[in-house]
Amino acid sequence: MDPMVPLRAVSGMLAVGVGLLTASGAGGLKAQATAPILITGSSTVGPITTLAIQGFRSTAAGRKVRFSPVVESGTSAGFRDFCSGKTPISNASRPISQKELKRCADQGIKFFELPIAFDAITVVVNPANTWAKSISVAELRRLWSRSAQGTIKRWNQVSLDWPEKPIVLYGPGADSGTFDTFNQAINGSKRDSRSDYISSENDNVLVQGVASNSNALGYFGYAYYAANRNKLRALPVESDQGPVMPSLETVQNGSYSPLSRPVFIYVNAKSLKDSSSLRAFVQYYLNNATQLVEKEGSIPLTKAQYLVVKSKMLKQVQGTAFGGKIPVGLTISELLNRNIDQTIKRPEFHQ
Repeated sequence: MDPMVPLRAVSGMLAVGVGLLTASGAGGLKAQATAPILITGSSTVGPITTLAIQGFRSTAAGRKVRFSPVVESGTSAGFRDFCSGKTPISNASRPISQKELKRCADQGIKFFELPIAFDAITVVVNPANTWAKSISVAELRRLWSRSAQGTIKRWNQVSLDWPEKPIVLYGPGADSGTFDTFNQAINGSKRDSRSDYISSENDNVLVQGVASNSNALGYFGYAYYAANRNKLRALPVESDQGPVMPSLETVQNGSYSPLSRPVFIYVNAKSLKDSSSLRAFVQYYLNNATQLVEKEGSIPLTKAQYLVVKSKMLKQVQGTAFGGKIPVGLTISELLNRNIDQTIKRPEFHQ
């Protein structure tokens, strides 16, 4: 698809294309006109989806649709619900994994993978911390890898320039896509992480933990930092060009690496075909993604990228562009190219 096709034209084609979706597997939820739509998964994506629901409810079509409250259970837990057919949409802060692909395939569930935003996993400290001005990937690895468990307990063990004070760690739990992506990027494996830290799938708990302890350090999605700048201080991540702060600009130009990442919604293809309410909601979500993402505080994709996302729906391009792997240091332009390639090739469902 030509990324320069006007947005309004693509929106019109999307309405037609989504309406004409054909059956694509046995894994759709049973159509229940009165049943509320349940969405679970990532706590990073959950607030964006909640804003989409609120906006959709203000439309004529949305006033007739019921939603359950969005459950921020973590990306892995969301995929368990999605691949067992419990939910028609899953919020995800990482791409679907090989195991999850197999679980969906075993249940006959096919899906659309729709990138909706970019995120910068942000490393934060308490504002009273006067010693840590930036942090390197090597220092993050020294602090967060499994080998650090029970041994790296003080700031001066991370850097000799830092004081001999206790370090208190906050981070997402093992069901979180942020946990998976951070550890893949920093430690080389999504499961290589120490476990002796204060964890929660609720990022607001992590925010309050770091904000209340001068010796604390934590990590979570950029929007939670942006909403709490008065309580937290972000650490720039050192690169060849020097320390780089997470921001819209550094994520969009690719300099905030390796902790930038795309985030997604996954939509059950058969449920989409069977439910006009679900089709209307997904169309509203994509048509208003830029405003929703900006309002929530995350980093929107480019207009060209949202056109490519919509064209995947129009051309019924199902499956994943990532082959079950977590991309590390992926830029917005690289994400765009992956999705263009997937749309052009129109691959079969990836397993």
